Amino acid sequence: MTKRVRNPLRAESWAREAATVDFPTPPLPATIRTRCAVKKGCSSITKERPLRVGAKRRIMCGLALVIAGPALSLMTGHGASAADDSVKLAPVDVVEVSGLIDSIVADSIEKAIVRSQNNGAQAVIFQVNTKGAVVGRDRMTEVLNAISASKIPVAIWVGPSGARAYGLPAQMLAVADVTAMAPGARIGRTGAMLSVGGNQVTFGAADEKLQAGSLGFLDAREQKVLKFSTDDRGVPVLRNMLYALDGLQVRSVTLDTVSDALDAKGQVTREATTVRFFKLGLVPRLLHTVASPPSALLLVTIGLALLLFEFFTAGIGIAAFVGAVCLILGCMGIGALSMSGIGLAFLLAAFVAFAIDVQVGVPRVWTGVGLVSYIIGAFTMFRDVDGITMRPGWLSMSVCIISVALSFIVGMPSMVRTRFATPTIGRENLLGTVGVAVGSVNPEGTVLVDGAKWHARTNRATPLADNDQMRVVAIDGITLEVEPLEGGAKDYREARSKS
Repeated sequence: MTKRVRNPLRAESWAREAATVDFPTPPLPATIRTRCAVKKGCSSITKERPLRVGAKRRIMCGLALVIAGPALSLMTGHGASAADDSVKLAPVDVVEVSGLIDSIVADSIEKAIVRSQNNGAQAVIFQVNTKGAVVGRDRMTEVLNAISASKIPVAIWVGPSGARAYGLPAQMLAVADVTAMAPGARIGRTGAMLSVGGNQVTFGAADEKLQAGSLGFLDAREQKVLKFSTDDRGVPVLRNMLYALDGLQVRSVTLDTVSDALDAKGQVTREATTVRFFKLGLVPRLLHTVASPPSALLLVTIGLALLLFEFFTAGIGIAAFVGAVCLILGCMGIGALSMSGIGLAFLLAAFVAFAIDVQVGVPRVWTGVGLVSYIIGAFTMFRDVDGITMRPGWLSMSVCIISVALSFIVGMPSMVRTRFATPTIGRENLLGTVGVAVGSVNPEGTVLVDGAKWHARTNRATPLADNDQMRVVAIDGITLEVEPLEGGAKDYREARSKS
């Protein structure tokens, strides 16, 4: 075996003649292992010295870092600056507008614009999903004037998918600065156009189609109804709306809603500005919820039914309290809607008819009259507004009608009968009781037993005279069979044992 050395001359002076060793031929004894077996269980303990080529590589890498350092620092500084810019961007306010536009929602729209102007927002976005307005045209004109006179850009997004902007609220898109729709959303049924600042609101060539019908996203984009051009995907989510606003120049202001930043991998990412979401408070939201036809009808129905229940069952007042609260909320909702007096009269007459049969305890003709009157009242209570039907949906109507029918045909009469039913007890304890005849009992008459008068019957062979003492020996329905204390034909103890 040869070995590489640093100084060949010195190694030659120290070298010795190689010794010859005779190894046994295979198969080897068990105490001898092969080279491969030894190699598997051993590891080198010699420390390799680094090569000169590695040192050269380290020097080259160091030079590369020195050269690339300024460039990396510039890139890092640019990323930090971009991150700082995203933090410094002015926020965007998002206000949800859903349900029918009543006075509460109209006030919230105007207050939202003022709040965004005073709180440093660069724009305000209204997320709209409404099927109409229950406020008058004058009040809706004031809302459009507030949008038109806003000091900051106002954007309207009809979304998410499936959202609607019908009736007078749809005209808000004509005065807003930026408008967009989600795929699947629709706008239209605007009715007669309002006037803002002395000029009539217009959607251009699409006015006639929007007044009587509705348009989806693709049709609205083709008719140039929207004030923001997008591809066929539209603006499906709110984040896309923020991206759409970036760089737009509105009211002499360039919106800056998105900034570029470097992530941990050094890739450029887009970061949206801070978004502040606003909704109605708890109490305004409750009042806004009851100002819808299904909620108002349901609350009035529950309130009147509970008041009747409390009146005829003479409870402790819990049902009356809950019914009064529901009735008050329902009346507030009806007051905010366009109500028909005839429909309300039919509804009240229905519960008067129900009360007649509830008092009897058995559902009869008046229950049927009340049910028919209730159906008529539910269908005619709310009037249409600007071509938008205010009648509750079929699901809400079905739930109310079925619930009322079950309550006054099955539930209420049974509850009243149970509440005022006379408790019954067994009369076997009267057997053997001694009483007094009230008048003559021959064979029938009246007796006084335990302070109560009973119809009595005795054997013809043992008649009773007035004030004669007698004993109860049997009971036949509500008639007592009696006989004198002495000379009776029956033993009351036998009758008791048989019973």
